[in-house]
Amino acid sequence: MADLRVNFAGIESPNPFWLASGPPTNTYDQVARAFDAGWGGAVWKTIGEPIINVFSRYGSVDVGLTRMMGFNNIELITDRPLEDNLREIAAVKRNYPDHAVIVSLMVDSKREAWHEIVRRTEDTGADGLELNFGCPHGMSERGMGSAVGQVPDYTCQIVEWVKEVAITPVIVKLTPNVTDITYIARAAVKGGADALSLINTINSIVGVDLETFAPLPAVGGKSSHGGYCGPAVKPIALHMVSAVARDPEVRVPVSGIGGIATWRDAAEFIALGAGTVQVCTAVMHYGFRIVEDLRDGLENWMDDHGHRTLADVCGRALPNVVSWEDLDLNYHLVARIDQDKCIQCELCWVACEDGAHQAIRRIDTREAGNGKRAPAVEIIEEACVGCNLCAAVCPVRGCISMAQVPNDHPGVTWRDYAAGKGTLAPRSEHFHTATWSPRG
Repeated sequence: MADLRVNFAGIESPNPFWLASGPPTNTYDQVARAFDAGWGGAVWKTIGEPIINVFSRYGSVDVGLTRMMGFNNIELITDRPLEDNLREIAAVKRNYPDHAVIVSLMVDSKREAWHEIVRRTEDTGADGLELNFGCPHGMSERGMGSAVGQVPDYTCQIVEWVKEVAITPVIVKLTPNVTDITYIARAAVKGGADALSLINTINSIVGVDLETFAPLPAVGGKSSHGGYCGPAVKPIALHMVSAVARDPEVRVPVSGIGGIATWRDAAEFIALGAGTVQVCTAVMHYGFRIVEDLRDGLENWMDDHGHRTLADVCGRALPNVVSWEDLDLNYHLVARIDQDKCIQCELCWVACEDGAHQAIRRIDTREAGNGKRAPAVEIIEEACVGCNLCAAVCPVRGCISMAQVPNDHPGVTWRDYAAGKGTLAPRSEHFHTATWSPRG
């Protein structure tokens, strides 16, 4: 049986699945029920000086029948008294000593304010601190959140202040609203961060009501930019987690956040260097019990592949993340259509004809002489560049696959080719000589 236990920067947890700081970690009752359901840890909703939240807070982007593919919020940090939060944090840790309890913090950018909140939080017995340098709305306008996390010097300075008094591990939560997240990660590590977590939410406006012209979510006919999260942000989060995890100047544990809803999502984050994963939006959508599928799915996958511990998986994909200049230019693919699975919708032809490389041909679909249905489309192999678009739009899984085209030329990267090393395998001249022809 796979062992899901983790030691993250000195914080012990029965599994890597943590609740991210947010609405699901706002009270003792919620965190206790989450631990009872099987979550390994929780990052308490950000505490500090309590604020007043607006009543309309959430907006979402639906894709087809999928609700909340993207999720937006304009909610700020806790609106509960600090004393209530600290008392409940202590109670959770007392009653669930084997689970990880981390507390998210945000206060004014003053040394004494950070010293005070750190000391009071650590008095609860919490296992660690997460510094919220990522909130992109509301708090940032007050000089906190991403206003700190977007400036390396501020990030480094505040982490140094916290480390002057902190006894427990300090995790810095990074904002994705920067050009290059590695600069901020390095600054946090320079300041003494024991670990990093990322990503926080992405600055966004989720939509506009075209009847009232109020941005969403509307508060009395008006709105503000908010934080975007949910499954739609996962690719961005994977990129940033991998960028930080493979940076030689970082080298601290990373907790992955952003669009995690299934065990496969979690496994991908772990493979790209995450030691733990944090979930918020999926819990807000489906409830705490999704952790059962997360744990069972990850355990089963690890068992099937012979991975005994998470250390066997963590970072395994990082060596395969390279610069574009280091990709093999002689690796050629071509699309293949399984005509037995094809439903003749011709979506692949439309997509390729209008949006790609005109490498699919429509053909006569009248009955073939052998009684079988004739194909509706076929690949023009000499024109195909293996871009994958046809496979992406095909509604039938497995109908279109990509096959490697063998050649006798050894691999060559652009870096090598530009330096006069290696040769390119012959390619079709189609794209240089193509002429317009009417559809059909």
